[in-house]
Amino acid sequence: MTDARFEDGAERPLRLVALAPDDLPVISALVQDAVFTAADLRWSRKGRRVDVLLNRFRWEDRAAAERAGRPYERVRAVLTVQDVTGLAAQGVVPGDKDTVLSVLALEFTPGADGTGVLVVVLAGDGALRMEVECVNLMLSDVTRPYRAPSGKAPHHPEG
Repeated sequence: MTDARFEDGAERPLRLVALAPDDLPVISALVQDAVFTAADLRWSRKGRRVDVLLNRFRWEDRAAAERAGRPYERVRAVLTVQDVTGLAAQGVVPGDKDTVLSVLALEFTPGADGTGVLVVVLAGDGALRMEVECVNLMLSDVTRPYRAPSGKAPHHPEG
């Protein structure tokens, strides 16, 4: 058995699950530079679930696009976090459909007995802070890839 590679995804939609803190770096890397608005965020307190509809840059396709000389792509994806017992936001106005938020990373701080805090770090000092009973996330592509509107890959200068 070998580890999965980005190339293994080809043109199929991603559907990844994280059930342990060690699973989070892969999903964090794939949602880096994803954009959404607060109107794309849903929290079901009763269902203990947070869903975020993202426009995700297809990092897994970047090298292939460069080799083939074709445009970079984005895809609509849903990031679902289960077993959420609390949600707090910084720099996010609930329901705001005009402000574009950009994901930098997912970070997890463990608590007692598998609980912890999952933070969706956003550009511009924003964040979504979720208290969770356990790590239980899913990232699912829900549309076909489309040409990235900027035509460019996101770039992060080293500081």
